[in-house]
Formats: sequence, structure tokens, C-alpha cells
Amino acid sequence: MSKRTKSFVYNLLSFAAFFLPLQVAVSYFTTLHGIWIPMVAFVFGTILAPKFQAVRTKDGEKLFMKWLFVKGVKEIE
Repeated sequence: MSKRTKSFVYNLLSFAAFFLPLQVAVSYFTTLHGIWIPMVAFVFGTILAPKFQAVRTKDGEKLFMKWLFVKGVKEIE
């Protein structure tokens, strides 16, 4: 599996890990209804989920992660 594919899968899984519980929490703890529940969960999930990116360097392709709760950019592989 290429690094670009891994970054896409990691982005998808990390977003889903935040979006699904947030959607349940928003529907349970707020009085929002309809399209607003997934919209609020989408915005907060997008902000809170870590971002992964594959970058070509002189040493080859590497996978990096940036997250709100971790300072700086971390190399994954």
C-alpha cells in the first residue's frame, strides 16, 4: 500500500473516530435536530481529527501527521 493511500485511509478513519461519537453526543446533549446534528459533528470532527499527508522527500516518500493536541508535525513512517 502506498503512502498516499495510507494517508487517505488514516484521514478517513481518524475523522470517523471523531465524527460518529460527536454525532451521538450532539444529538443527546443538545436540542438540535435535522441536518444540524451531522453538520455540527462534521465541523468539530474536521477540527479535532489529526491530518495525515504523504510527502516526497529526497529520502523517499514519508508520512506526516499534524494534530491540534500535538505540537508541530510528526513523522509517522
